[in-house]
Amino acid sequence: MTKQIQTKSTIVDIEKLEMLNVGMVGHIDHGKTTLLSKITGKFTDTHSEELKRGITIKLGYADIILENKDKKRYVSFIDCPGHEMLMATMLSGAALIDAAILLVAANEGIKPQTKEHLIALQAKKVNKILIVQNKIDLVTREKAIENFNEIKKFIKGTIAENAPIIPVSAQQEINIDKIKEFLLDVKIPQRDLNSKPEFLIARSFDINRPGTDIKNLHGGVLGGILKKGELKVGDEIEIKPGIAETQAHQLSYHTIKTKIVSIFRGNNPINKATPGGSLAIETELDNILTKSDSLSGCAASLIGSLPEITTALKLKYYLFSSLVGGEKEVKIEELKLSEMIMLSVNTTTTVGQIKKIDKKNIDLSLRIPVVPIKGDSVGIARNIRGHWRLIGFGEIV
Repeated sequence: MTKQIQTKSTIVDIEKLEMLNVGMVGHIDHGKTTLLSKITGKFTDTHSEELKRGITIKLGYADIILENKDKKRYVSFIDCPGHEMLMATMLSGAALIDAAILLVAANEGIKPQTKEHLIALQAKKVNKILIVQNKIDLVTREKAIENFNEIKKFIKGTIAENAPIIPVSAQQEINIDKIKEFLLDVKIPQRDLNSKPEFLIARSFDINRPGTDIKNLHGGVLGGILKKGELKVGDEIEIKPGIAETQAHQLSYHTIKTKIVSIFRGNNPINKATPGGSLAIETELDNILTKSDSLSGCAASLIGSLPEITTALKLKYYLFSSLVGGEKEVKIEELKLSEMIMLSVNTTTTVGQIKKIDKKNIDLSLRIPVVPIKGDSVGIARNIRGHWRLIGFGEIV
């Protein structure tokens, strides 16, 4: 039975609300977690949502129902890491979002990961962006204006060139209402309800506490985003690439099939999931298969709906003119035959060797197989001085 939720003025059906996925991005310590706590009343660094029957899962998001006199929306926030070593995780987060809030601390200005996160949004084709000029309570009026002009210069010619900039103090709760207005006004992407479902798994868990009576045990839980189609309680699903096994020194992957037992949006049980908003799906899987994020990076759909996994991938690619995320501009060289590059495909990361280059298309041999969904965007990174650095993006062809 669908849960109805009491908001300020009325009771709403969670399944009938518009859904919006929002990524929180920006340099480390520029205030993402504090801002989220002021918007939602939850600290996402706990990364947990309490679900029905004592279920606790870790999804790395917070959610809230926003409303004004004209509309109501269910907004899910994905808190993307700001540290340069976690760019692959940030790219996975970017694959799940409809819009982004990019934070720039007024007392520190544009930092290396500010640049890298903006270019990652471009790589994942996220073009609905709000820039929050945070911590204005820590600077003078003159410094705030100087920082504002620095931001305008920074975004000129980028995917965020026309993005609004809101001066904010998360600590003092200044202009939080303006952010909420943006989230209520941003255009919801057209949702594809008719295609076969595509559920991107970002996390997976064993949610049973030690000592739980066998009759009260729950099956494995999948956390992530439904990109297209619909999933319902009772649906039979398959998960790809699935479980990795090594036999005779050969690594192989096996598709997993299971049944959906329950679906939660936040801590709200629903019968049918549509695209938008983070979801937790309880399955009949043995928890040994889902514990410790072991299925993170997989995709799920109705049985027979996903393409076969592959270690051979073809991309149409585009390289940035220079390396982002560094203090000094470094020109990006063209891709080379036999070069090893890292790819961020939806919520998974793999490494591939370039086997063929034909104009702006490359053929790759992958170490970890992927589910090749035509048209999906891919982040491309190169190992530079021991660090994987984002150098461009591609599209699966």
